Amino acid sequence: MSVFLRRSSGAVLAYAIITQGAFADVTAQQVWDDWQSYLSQMGYTISANQATSGNVTTITDMTAVASAPDTDGSFTMTMPQMTLTENGDGTVSIDLPESFPMALSGEAEGEAFSVDIEYYHSGLEMIVSGDPDDMIYNYSAPTLGMKLGGLQVDNETVPDDIMAMDLAMTDLTGSSRMKIGETRSIDQNMTAAGLTYDLAFNDPEGADDGKINGKLNQLAFEGTSVIPADFDGTDPQTFFQGGFSFSGLFTYASGQTAIEGSSEGQAFSMGSESDGGRFGVSIDEQRLAYDIEQNDAKLAVTTADLPFPIEIAMANAGLKLEFPVQQSEEVQPFGFAINLTNFTMSDVLWSIFDPAGALPRDPATIALDTTGTAKILTDFFDPASVEALETSGEAPGELHSLKINELLVSLVGAKLTGNGDFTFDNSGATELGSLPTPAGVANLQLVGANALIDTLISMGLVQENQAIGARMMMGMMAVPGDEPDTLNSKIEFTEDGQILANGQRIK
Repeated sequence: MSVFLRRSSGAVLAYAIITQGAFADVTAQQVWDDWQSYLSQMGYTISANQATSGNVTTITDMTAVASAPDTDGSFTMTMPQMTLTENGDGTVSIDLPESFPMALSGEAEGEAFSVDIEYYHSGLEMIVSGDPDDMIYNYSAPTLGMKLGGLQVDNETVPDDIMAMDLAMTDLTGSSRMKIGETRSIDQNMTAAGLTYDLAFNDPEGADDGKINGKLNQLAFEGTSVIPADFDGTDPQTFFQGGFSFSGLFTYASGQTAIEGSSEGQAFSMGSESDGGRFGVSIDEQRLAYDIEQNDAKLAVTTADLPFPIEIAMANAGLKLEFPVQQSEEVQPFGFAINLTNFTMSDVLWSIFDPAGALPRDPATIALDTTGTAKILTDFFDPASVEALETSGEAPGELHSLKINELLVSLVGAKLTGNGDFTFDNSGATELGSLPTPAGVANLQLVGANALIDTLISMGLVQENQAIGARMMMGMMAVPGDEPDTLNSKIEFTEDGQILANGQRIK
């Protein structure tokens, strides 16, 4: 689906475009020529009829076909007619039909399939300005969306009530600026009042069914991309070589989702909401990075198995990933961070395992922030290299350093914090599954552990003999801190393979 969305939106809006720009001249023919050039570069095969009368160029029966990466399938867009009108002031207006079909076909698990998608809009206005090497598109639409038009499996049409989908944006405005030279660079921005989504399915061979509907409010997107001249949109490897790059950030102010249905004859429902979030992604020759965040998220689930709803909430949830993608003998940086901040759940849910309220019910937080360096020794975009890796048993990469910038686990009255810095010797880790030898130091502090153990004993969740073992282990690995019920631990890994806890050798 992500391939479909990327291709369809790029084809329909013709690279989506921005800025209040230059007052140079551009003609309808130049716009149409660049559409064809761009779509061909993205892997589409274009066919269309063209006719010009006065200041209006009409394109009819336009078809764009591209193969889907890593499959035998294809994507096809058919546009019965569009017009490009020269406005007399150096700009060109583009008029698209209010709806037209797109199709994705292929084979999955031995079954041929075809998915028909209908693109639609109301009042879409698109104006192109600038010059042939620096075109600026400004566009707006009260409504723009896509919905499922039909589904065929093994040449049989699936009834409409089996599956439905409708995605729509409202009050959409945006622009995109495209500069064409040795590379094609695109700067984009877009805002929309809302995005609604409605999905439904029914299992024709069982009693399972479901409906999903929701909305994101006050959407915004900003992005830049550089597309080299030899870019091939049908080859996934070209996204990580030849100078291609993309960086984009999508944000929203709030969102809601409602899900209801039945599974194995049992009804369920779920509702969620949040006070905004973001989704950022960056791709270039060296790395792939994600930055995801959601604020003030709430979730309520109701099932037939429980007489009460399951309610949880979180002030913030985030995930950051940055990792190298190219095979290289040079070490490359990576990063990973995750945080679940101020997690809470309803008293009804707490009462299942703590009916007396013995455990502190303060909000829980888990956070981890790490950076490091590694070598990538396998071309993961080459199927032959991946297949050879599976048979050879060689390690796909090497971990060279790891720094724990932050470690925080705070829940039920106890708190663990720490940091660390390590290097790794890979001379003995040549096979898949073998580990490199670490050298470095980790500093840890644990607060409230003994009080928590006492509480768990009083609740009957931990036996006395089990508690004795846990306390002995903490005594071996940690020393008392300055504050009550505080344990500090300095764990050292030496280059000769020793492990020390607070200066005492444990290995």
